[in-house]
Amino acid sequence: MNILTNWLRSYVPGIAVDDRQLADDLTLRGIAVEGVRDLGPGNGALFEMDITTNRVDAMNHYGIAREAAAIYNLPLVPLDAALPAALPAARPFPVAIEAPELCGRFTARVLRGVTIAPSTGRVAEMFALIGSKLILNAVDASNFVLQAMGHPTHAFDLDKIEGGIIVRLARRGERLRLLDGSERTLEADDLVVADDAKALGLAGVMGGWDSMITAETKNILVEAAWFDPGCVRRSSRRHGLHTDASHRFERGADFNACATANALVAKLILQYGGAPEGDLIDVVIPAATARTADRRPIALSLGEVRRHLGATLDDLPHRSALTAELVRQYLAALGCELTRAESGEAFAVKLPSWRLDLEREIDLVEEVARVYGYNRFADTLPTALPVKAHPLAAAEHVVRTRLLALGYSEAISSSFASEADGAAFGSAVRGMVPLENPLSEEARLLRPSLAPGMIAMLAHNLNRDVREVRLFEQGTVFTGSAEVVVESPSLSLGLTGAVPASNLYLPADAPFFELKGAVESLLSLFDLGGAALTFAAEAPAWLEAGRSATALLGGKPIACFGELAVTERETRKLRQPVFLAEVDLAALYALPLRRPTAHELSRFQAVERDFSFVLPDSVVWGAVADAIESLEIPELQSFRPAEVWSDQKKHPGVHSLLLRCVFQSNQRTLREDELAQWSSRLIAALGGLGAVLRT
Repeated sequence: MNILTNWLRSYVPGIAVDDRQLADDLTLRGIAVEGVRDLGPGNGALFEMDITTNRVDAMNHYGIAREAAAIYNLPLVPLDAALPAALPAARPFPVAIEAPELCGRFTARVLRGVTIAPSTGRVAEMFALIGSKLILNAVDASNFVLQAMGHPTHAFDLDKIEGGIIVRLARRGERLRLLDGSERTLEADDLVVADDAKALGLAGVMGGWDSMITAETKNILVEAAWFDPGCVRRSSRRHGLHTDASHRFERGADFNACATANALVAKLILQYGGAPEGDLIDVVIPAATARTADRRPIALSLGEVRRHLGATLDDLPHRSALTAELVRQYLAALGCELTRAESGEAFAVKLPSWRLDLEREIDLVEEVARVYGYNRFADTLPTALPVKAHPLAAAEHVVRTRLLALGYSEAISSSFASEADGAAFGSAVRGMVPLENPLSEEARLLRPSLAPGMIAMLAHNLNRDVREVRLFEQGTVFTGSAEVVVESPSLSLGLTGAVPASNLYLPADAPFFELKGAVESLLSLFDLGGAALTFAAEAPAWLEAGRSATALLGGKPIACFGELAVTERETRKLRQPVFLAEVDLAALYALPLRRPTAHELSRFQAVERDFSFVLPDSVVWGAVADAIESLEIPELQSFRPAEVWSDQKKHPGVHSLLLRCVFQSNQRTLREDELAQWSSRLIAALGGLGAVLRT
């Protein structure tokens, strides 16, 4: 909803902060301002508000002004509902409530000799700023009061009412034409405002066509009532009508606001001419009053306030900032009436009629915290419940962050597996854990591997025409037996779809090498302690032979990766090749994390040199990298293969490598003779591998 700050400040004229700070202060108290738009000099700002459904009292300017008054400890200007002297009435206008359980209060006021015209003055000005449409002054008055103080009202053309007002349940099949021009067939539990002959409106939702205000209207009946929230909600949903009135009635309108809202609407209409006739007709159902405006007081203990809210940033030694005077100030500003107990440490709190969301002591404690400001409480942890970080939390975080950076999305699969999955992906040596009461045949085991779940998630995407998928899952796998269950953390990677092409390998092999790179990247996060990372061609049977491998750390398996076996792919009816990796996180997490280090950036110019070599096909990049690193040139900051290509028809058995090196010193500018010397050493080192410099 939209709120004008100038309108807001007219109710609390002493607010010293600017509109931006006002928006921040309201938001910190749970009255969220999502946007602030400057309306130009003298017009203030427009707040775009997000008011939660339980705070119907704040869905208007006066309600938010009440919040601001409580925050800044300022007086709230009372609403001026004074009317001119009334004409004498021969008899009170008849009003009857035949459904007292659904209509708790109905107020009506007769206005004679009114003038219907376009709205001018403050109403027109405010509607223009807030972006609301003007209709006619009598209708605009009702809408203006709704924006001002939040209670729905309605104006009837008095001369179109036959007899008096009757609030009753509709007759099944009864027809009613509404203000929007639609004709509705009513049900027996729809509440209507009617006269002696017909229904005039759907109570709490929308008025009727037959009694609407027109330019010819001379006499008006102004209505302000309280309708049961459940009744309004049922009718609104049944007829597909969500109006500003129903939005508020459904959430619990203010029972005591009826008379004030009625008077405010009448006052605006009478500015154009006319006079009230007789006194306000006010029919009240005592049972409705008891459950809304006259609810029993709530006992509030100051000790409970301090116990729940804890220390504040304003506390003094051995003295809480949440004093009895402060609690009284906050709750009284919100409309509560407090009676202090003899002990001085407790209050009996009578609740305001506009806050039906307050029901228990803890609700009042929350109100104190909200007005005081959540940001003013100290950050403390309960002493009886020490909180410690999980020992693997840091390792899990860096693994997750790295995989997300590599383009993988985190997923979660079921912790159960079928017996077929257990046979295909489990280990007879480590054993499997059956369930005593499985949910289904597909969930007879605790999963011995994350791979079946990953395959299912990849298949789910492929079956929905998502062709490129990269997923990872960190989870627990279970081995052993029903008597002894061994839980172990594991990581699964899944990949299918196109991978960027490279001259280093064939397109069909690209996913394999991407997975291999992901495994190496994860291992680079940990201190391997000098253990060598090697790769072996052996892999589990569920991976395709010749297109899979096992990563060995210090000679012990730590991961396996490769293409899913063709037999498994056909069994699961996968539409394209799928590549998987599974990492033993228990072994990986046993290693310490590497500590990131930062080096000061050099202020001297870097020099880039390219070398074009022809190498035998038997020379792999690892050998080239080892040879360059063995030169131990500190100024060699980086080197990489810029291009790799071959032409086996013209030059069989060899390939070409464009090596790009970057030299830079932290102490000085490099000289040409130094670069020439380092280049010669590099060429000689690669020459030992059979590399020949292209000329």
